[in-house]
Amino acid sequence: MWGMQDGESFTDFAGGNIYGVKFDFHSGAPGYVGDLYILQGDALTGDPPVMLKRDRFGALAVCQHE
Repeated sequence: MWGMQDGESFTDFAGGNIYGVKFDFHSGAPGYVGDLYILQGDALTGDPPVMLKRDRFGALAVCQHE
């Protein structure tokens, strides 16, 4: 989404123009409990931030906006 190249480490990428936050998320209703990551570029374009959560296998998956 922000031009990360194959083989580029997240440490190198993190020095760019992107902000992120990690939450230990607990849903108020039956639903998701676990890591929730929100990523936002440095330009507010009107597009929603990218949200990632862990799937049932522990891998990060993009949350779909509705």
